[in-house]
Amino acid sequence: MDPALKLITILIIAFEISFTQNLILNFIIIAFSLLILILNKIKIKSLLHILIIPIIPAIGIYSSQLINGSANYGIILATRVYAYVFLGATFTKTSSIEDLAFTLEQNFNLPSKFAYGVLGAFNLTETIKKEIKQIKMSATMRNLHLTFLSPTLYFKSIMSALNWSNLLAEGMTSHLFVENNPRTHFKIIHINKFDYVKIIITIVVVQLILIAF
Repeated sequence: MDPALKLITILIIAFEISFTQNLILNFIIIAFSLLILILNKIKIKSLLHILIIPIIPAIGIYSSQLINGSANYGIILATRVYAYVFLGATFTKTSSIEDLAFTLEQNFNLPSKFAYGVLGAFNLTETIKKEIKQIKMSATMRNLHLTFLSPTLYFKSIMSALNWSNLLAEGMTSHLFVENNPRTHFKIIHINKFDYVKIIITIVVVQLILIAF
């Protein structure tokens, strides 16, 4: 499915389960998302992260409802947390930010300057991480030990990020990433009409589950 249409579908489902109290729907979403992740050969380590990390907020929500509210409602809220996580993982693990940016620009009229700017920011993540390591190394050579609680580390990291953002903006301008300027594309993304059918079927199935249960 096209990444943009997939994201829209996931957002619609997430929005709908936010206003419904259907335990069965939550479990079906989790199971179906898990199946998709397995079929896409997700790494065991990544799957364990998806399963383990939401445990704390899920237990916290359930405990608060158990003490102050209803245990059944607590279970619904806890499974809703996992439904959100699995929906998000289904998108992030089966789609790339590059394809999302490309299809938003080509098929949804998103300005190329914005689309490629966001893409460039994502690609700068690894560069910023390396910059932070260099900042720590430089501080260590001066007998200063910076941790994640050190204000100096945050200040220098922000300054480095601002510097890289300026370089990115200059690079985009030099490559004519300006408003209303037509561009060619190395990778053309076409939306399959069957993708729209998939969205309709998915939304209808969700409604049927809500009606049935």
